Amino acid sequence: MKNTIVTFGEIMLRLSPPRHQRFSHATSLEVVYGGGESNVAVSLAQFGLPVEYVTRLPAHDLGDSVLTELRRWGVGTRHALRGGERVGIYFYEKGAGHRNGKVVYDRAHSSMATIQPGMVDWKTVFAGANWFHWTGITPAISQSAADACQEAIEVANRLGLTVSFDLSYRKNLWQYGKSPAEILPPMVTGCDLILCSMEDAAVHFGIFPKGGNGGETAAIESVCGQLMARFPKAKKIVMTRRSGSDSAAQGLGAVLFDGKKLLESPVYQINQIVDRVGSGDALMAGLIYGLLTYADDQRALNFGTAAACLKHSVPGDMNLVTVAEVEALMVGQGGGRVSR
Repeated sequence: MKNTIVTFGEIMLRLSPPRHQRFSHATSLEVVYGGGESNVAVSLAQFGLPVEYVTRLPAHDLGDSVLTELRRWGVGTRHALRGGERVGIYFYEKGAGHRNGKVVYDRAHSSMATIQPGMVDWKTVFAGANWFHWTGITPAISQSAADACQEAIEVANRLGLTVSFDLSYRKNLWQYGKSPAEILPPMVTGCDLILCSMEDAAVHFGIFPKGGNGGETAAIESVCGQLMARFPKAKKIVMTRRSGSDSAAQGLGAVLFDGKKLLESPVYQINQIVDRVGSGDALMAGLIYGLLTYADDQRALNFGTAAACLKHSVPGDMNLVTVAEVEALMVGQGGGRVSR
């Protein structure tokens, strides 16, 4: 398959109390599947692009169910490995009002956590592909997963694929004795597109704004410029902008720096958040689609931001929206009306 996008990571079983119940209140749990890289893959498939998702799952019924779910949404799974002990799980308690959401992980000794370098034939996986996407979640789960991801990046670089990276910092995951600052820099060196936050740049790469009190835009541009100097292969740096302190209502925008100028997306005021999990993945998928489709960075950024906005209206991890719906929002045809 030509011009395929490949993503690599762990897809998990997500268990959540119904509505906005707390863990202590719940007598049942809702089941969906999700994971940063699989969320990107599903979004891209909904946008009509060919995508292959590489992961490792146990050879039992639950592993089969995960693959069935991915195939249901058009994601290729022919390179998924079978083996290991278990599917990773995460428990998600939705926030409400000023109460934050909460995640509890149960993914130790999962099939992906025990993956080893050499298990995936990356040269075969990347045959006919033009893009590889990974996140900081994969190297967070184990040293061997980090090594396997590093292997993938190196092969993708040799074959000339575009490599995108979403830092996706999860503080509760880094439990095997290494920090992101120790593991990530050599991996990010091989990336063309980086999605991170100002806080991520400071904590993981020691990069802070320079130049005094020039305001938020100047601070972002300063950090983006320093990231490009640190990781010179990167052609684009993207950061999200969020505002508000309510779990049900927030402002959302994004910026893209190409080394010369800083582009800013429209800011969407989201007043009724159904589920914000996966919104960063929706942004990344929208960016990838936009950059491959429009050849216009501003339009690609606007598409990614609109896709992320719509994700807040979709339950679960996956952003099940179409190109037409995203483009309609971009031109102001959203607003919750019924399409008849």
